[in-house]
Amino acid sequence: MSEAKSSSSGRARRPGSTDVARLAGVSQKTVSRVLNGEPYVKEEVRLRVQAAMRELGYRRNDAARALNSGKTKRIGVVCLGTALFGPSTQLVAVERALRTTGYSVTIVNTLEGDTIADAVEHLLEQGVDGIILSEPIDEGDGVPIEADLPVLSFGRLPGLSAKPNLVTGGDNVGAGRSATEHLLGLGHRTVWHVAGPQRWWAAQDRLAGWRQALAAAGAPEPPVLEGDWLPASGYAAGRELAANPDVTAIFVANDDMAIGVLRALTEAGRSVPGDVSVVGFDDIPSAAFLTPPLTTVPQDFDVHVDRGIANLVTEIESPTGDRSPLPEPPPLRLVVRHSTAAPHPAG
Repeated sequence: MSEAKSSSSGRARRPGSTDVARLAGVSQKTVSRVLNGEPYVKEEVRLRVQAAMRELGYRRNDAARALNSGKTKRIGVVCLGTALFGPSTQLVAVERALRTTGYSVTIVNTLEGDTIADAVEHLLEQGVDGIILSEPIDEGDGVPIEADLPVLSFGRLPGLSAKPNLVTGGDNVGAGRSATEHLLGLGHRTVWHVAGPQRWWAAQDRLAGWRQALAAAGAPEPPVLEGDWLPASGYAAGRELAANPDVTAIFVANDDMAIGVLRALTEAGRSVPGDVSVVGFDDIPSAAFLTPPLTTVPQDFDVHVDRGIANLVTEIESPTGDRSPLPEPPPLRLVVRHSTAAPHPAG
């Protein structure tokens, strides 16, 4: 086994790319091409270089690369610091996608009272190459969010000024409309809505989709009940809805609240879907195993995260390059299970 030469202090120095090149029998430029994932390197040569790296225990010196290139190879992520299914699943997808790009991650959450603008400023002070806003919310303070580097937002965020400002994510308006249309299409006179907290742009968009579907069908618009994404708030809304005999269909803005709604309806003696049909949103892992299995809108986090991060990395590394637009992510489509049915004839 080859080893890097020892330093004058007697400690083995960290192996460098020249050591890798020597062991693999290639040029240092070829090692650099393999490290940077560049094309036009024969597969046999790439494997030989990678084997030499493993044998030497070689690790790329990202600090030195940052000094040479002006890039830190670090992307900052602003998140809410919540364990809710959607944001936490999306954050895992972000970390996994970035791992394949060679960029490291710095995460700042706004759970302790910092605003999104505060978090962005903190990341800019640390020196990042790009920023990801994992779950934008409406903070209502009117403070613009400015950044002179690429920013990727998973959902719309009015007031964001970045160079460039990239937006991706599922179509919450269309998905809310589709969920409501499904219930109307079964023959329900109207659909009630348990909304998410309206500080969240995603909750506002699902509410907008619900309203669009009702208006297009000429269906009456019932009062909106607002929850906080958690089952307890869904349970409270469900108790109120269960007491109203006119309620035969409910679109709930996420599956956790839908679980609370199902519990309240069951306790009130109103069967699902015999008396009331329920649609959720997210398709959490337990949704298919509820009683009854929940009709819901799944979110394909991997698709829009991979798409968004690919675009962000391209903007960081080739800010003036020409590129073809990435394809739009597929629409969020309803998964129909057993919690929805035509209204009972007596209803």
